[in-house]
Amino acid sequence: MNDSAGRSCPIRYQYGAAKIAQASPVPCDVLYVVGGLYGNSFALDAIEAMAAQEHGQVRICFNGDFNWFNKSPEDFVHINQRVLNHDCILGNVEAELGEPLDVADCGCAYPENVDQGVVDRSNFIHTELKRIAQQQPELLSSLLQKPFFARYAVSGLKVAVVHGDGDSLAGWRFDPVHLKRAEESGWRAALFEKAQVNVFASSHTCSAAFHHEPLPGGQTGLISNNGAAGMPSAGLDGLLTRICATPFSNKAFVDQSTQIHGVWVEQVRVQFDQAAWQQHFLSQWPEGTAAHTSYFKRISEGV
Repeated sequence: MNDSAGRSCPIRYQYGAAKIAQASPVPCDVLYVVGGLYGNSFALDAIEAMAAQEHGQVRICFNGDFNWFNKSPEDFVHINQRVLNHDCILGNVEAELGEPLDVADCGCAYPENVDQGVVDRSNFIHTELKRIAQQQPELLSSLLQKPFFARYAVSGLKVAVVHGDGDSLAGWRFDPVHLKRAEESGWRAALFEKAQVNVFASSHTCSAAFHHEPLPGGQTGLISNNGAAGMPSAGLDGLLTRICATPFSNKAFVDQSTQIHGVWVEQVRVQFDQAAWQQHFLSQWPEGTAAHTSYFKRISEGV
């Protein structure tokens, strides 16, 4: 077994924040950033229904790891065809789907504090998913052509959508633990200047964070890590990042919010059919399987 599998970060994941500034910002009135759908079609139903109630030009950007639990051929095709109708960037889950089947590595770049059992199970889950993905070569080819990051302009607010952090697809420095480290503030502040954005929207670490970063000249940047849209991130609900000039219509759904240059950035709950999702999950990943061991307590009991 490769001891670094699941913990190492491929060189190709290191894009650097300055590359983000080279991407032309896509304009829209409402932006939903949906990280960590994890193959949950019921959460996807809820997100698309929410977006349908918005006004103006609405874009949904899936910022990676929209695959994970969807290991059946039907589920894999269903999730990816729907996601590809919207904007999306690659997460490590998608970026590794084209790698050889005998290389069991989810590309998560887990830090040392994550138990090895979690890492081994993630590598196993990814191999199961990869086997199914490679049976759909045209769909997989469409996925692998997607970028590592995107840039948007929402009512003048410039937004970088990434999977991990500002420098790396699988970076962990937008995790809540890192965001509390004052010694990393210089690195964080420099990201906003290099990327030429006001907001970074991320996921990857599966733990939500809403971090205000002081910038030179009395400005403030925001890092919104939505945790996961398809797994519990706020009680039993998922979360997404919503950016718009007007606030979300139902304040009861809003977990975190702020205004930057007059534009609202909010973390909004994704409420979906829990009973149906849990039943579907168990049909694919019953007790004793890798995904059940790693995730079912969170799925059924929340965070």
